[in-house]
Formats: sequence, C-alpha cells, structure tokens
Amino acid sequence: MASYRGLAAVSRGILKLLEDACPRAEFPNAQFELHQALDFMKGAPGEGVSLFLYRIAVNGTRRTLRGRVDPDGRRFKPPLPLDLCYALCTWGRTPDVQQRLLGFCMRALEDTPILPPGLLNQHGPEPTTFRSDEAVEIVCDPLNLQDLNVLWTLLKPNVPLAATYVARFVPIESDLAITEAPEVQVRTFDMVGGPA
Repeated sequence: MASYRGLAAVSRGILKLLEDACPRAEFPNAQFELHQALDFMKGAPGEGVSLFLYRIAVNGTRRTLRGRVDPDGRRFKPPLPLDLCYALCTWGRTPDVQQRLLGFCMRALEDTPILPPGLLNQHGPEPTTFRSDEAVEIVCDPLNLQDLNVLWTLLKPNVPLAATYVARFVPIESDLAITEAPEVQVRTFDMVGGPA
C-alpha cells in the first residue's frame, strides 16, 4: 500500500505514461504538466497536456481493509482507500491540434489502464511509494452536466478541452501500529467491603 506520497506518484505516473507514448512527429512541442486551479488563469501554455487533480474521495466500496503487518509481526491501522479524480486537459494552437491531442491521450490511457508500480515509483517522489504487488487502475469517468459546470467554474477564464478520469482505489497506508495485548486467560473477581 502506498504512503501519503502515493497521490503525487499517481499524478506523475499518468503524465509520464502520456509523455512517453506521445507521437512526437505529430506533436513535437507538446508539454506535459501538472496544473492547479490558479494555473488556468494564466492562459493556454501553447501545445500540451495539463493534468488537474480536482477532487479526492474516499472509496466507499472497500472500506474494511486489513492493515499491513511488518515482518516482525506488528500490525498497523487499516489503509485509507482513495479515488483520485482528474481533468485531463489539452491545449493547442488550433482546435484541430487540441482535439487530436486529446484523442491520443484518451487512446493511450485506454490502452494502458493499469499503472504498474515500476512506473509509479520511477516518477514519484520516493522509489518505494508502491510495493511490487500494487498497481493503480485509471478509468474514464464522464461527469454529469452539473458536475461539469462546477469543474468549468474552477477552470475559468481559460476553460480547456478536457476529459475526466478516476484513479481508483489508491490505498494510503498508516504508520501507526495497533497495540495488541495478549488474550485474557484468567479473571479474578474480588469484592472488598461487601456485606458480612
């Protein structure tokens, strides 16, 4: 299970996957960047892809997870399973370039919906953020009109062409060990000061 650094590792992993797959003959100047809401006020960066983490939610389908156990037997508190909601935005000199770039990105994510730990750890903030048996699934998650309007409001005044995705079930592990005591073997009931 990932440490709290897992959020940044997933974001960087998605961008690196797209950058490595980019057909540079068609998009020679495309840049791949993480953005926050303030970045959209600055205007279009030219040609490229912006990945914007706009929402993080607790995954409600798998809340009863077991905590990890160290080799010495210490048990830790259960992980927090998160869903990371992204807007994958594209920019271009013309609408044609912008649309082709988004088409490429969507196809690349559909072709590689599972991000392996090697990719996540290689481009994350720490090389051991994800264990060797862990991966993250990326799925397209179109928003309804109301939620899309909220997202557009965040991205004003420069609303880009975008598709929305979810990185499902990113478990953030705890560093707090659970204190375990031995099972009760004997109970002693002793009443002092009762009636004689």
